[in-house]
Amino acid sequence: MNAEHRSGCPINLTLEILGDKWSLLIIRDIIFGDRRHFRELLTRSEEGIASNILADRLKRLVEEGVLTRANDPSHKQKTVYSLTEKGIELLPVLAQMAVWGRKHLPVSDELSIRAQLLDEGGPDLWADFMKELRERHLGILFKAPSGYVPVGARLQAAYEAVVARNRARKPGQA
Repeated sequence: MNAEHRSGCPINLTLEILGDKWSLLIIRDIIFGDRRHFRELLTRSEEGIASNILADRLKRLVEEGVLTRANDPSHKQKTVYSLTEKGIELLPVLAQMAVWGRKHLPVSDELSIRAQLLDEGGPDLWADFMKELRERHLGILFKAPSGYVPVGARLQAAYEAVVARNRARKPGQA
């Protein structure tokens, strides 16, 4: 056991890397929101992360091999963050957390629709989504079957449909 760690317990070791809420929310935003730049992660997070905390967590996630950092070829002054295989393999963990939260906590329709779809689709859906993430973040080609609708697109469409439905409701209606 490394002296830097409290124990060799796999849960403890995972929590040492991902145990603060911001790290998991950053990974969530990269996976489900396709937010890859610092500014996107800073301004589009519903929870309102501070810039110094975001910078610190991104640095730690890169150091731990969960994310990579590279110059954005489309803009000299931007950095793009990508998931590594280690980061992509967190998808089932986040899916299970979302399913649990949806079952036990007062979630909103908009922000829980993805959890519902991940729950309904189960491990097969997660596996397909991980293939899509590998293509987007690692450049590993995913040869989708004919007629395949990307999981990321399905999750986004479901979210947008709930948002639109809720906007269409008049005030005072349930």
